[in-house]
This record gives sequence, structure tokens and C-alpha cells, in this order.
Amino acid sequence: MTSSTASSTWATVQLAPSYAIPLVLVGLAIPLFWVQVWVSGAIALFGLFLLLQAVTLRLCFTNDALDVYRGETLIRRFPYQDWQNWAIFWPPFPVLFYFKEVNSIHFLPILFNAKTLEACLTERCPVASSTPPTS
Repeated sequence: MTSSTASSTWATVQLAPSYAIPLVLVGLAIPLFWVQVWVSGAIALFGLFLLLQAVTLRLCFTNDALDVYRGETLIRRFPYQDWQNWAIFWPPFPVLFYFKEVNSIHFLPILFNAKTLEACLTERCPVASSTPPTS
């Protein structure tokens, strides 16, 4: 996708966390409590789970891969050379990040700064488009 000479000049970028989606879900659960307790509880638990993920997970764009860390521990590496496509869904309030590798598809909730994510993707994976897949 990219030449090795261009990729060697990139600085490592760690995305800042974003708590927007977890807080919206927890906030939505509060008025739903008066309508349907079980639905409200499920939404609140999911929001709290995403909040925990936003606090503990970090995405780092390195020279050759997107690295996922939990604390200081590297838990997954996604080399750019394997990426075929990527998209950020619903630009006014980004909620979902999609990317396709050679052998797998990944969907991640946006728990990090979406503008920095898009800038890094555009820079490091320019062949892939930022438009949602049509099929």
C-alpha cells in the first residue's frame, strides 16, 4: 500500500480516548429506566463496558502497523500491508470504525479521537477509502 521510504518517516501516534459514546449510552439509559427497566439496565451496562474499554485500551499508529494496547501490554497488531479498506461510519457523530484485512473484517466502536484516527488512516492507508462499503 505504501512505500517503505515514506513509512519510515512517520512518528508513532497514540490516539486520545473519547468517552462520547459510553456517556451517551449511560445518559440514554437514565430516562429509559422509567419506561423499561431491563432495557435501561442493558444499555447502561453496555455503556459502562465501553467506558472501561475507553479507559484501558489505546490505539497506536506506528510506522508499519496499528497496535492495540491494554495498559502497557500489546494485545494485537494490524500491519498496514494487510489492509484492503477502511471506513468511519456516521461522520457527524462517529460511532463505528470498520477495516478489512486480507483475511478478516473488524468493527470497533469509536472510543478514541475520531479526527486523529481519520488523519492517521488517510496518511498511512491512502489506497483504502474512507467511504462506507456498499455491499
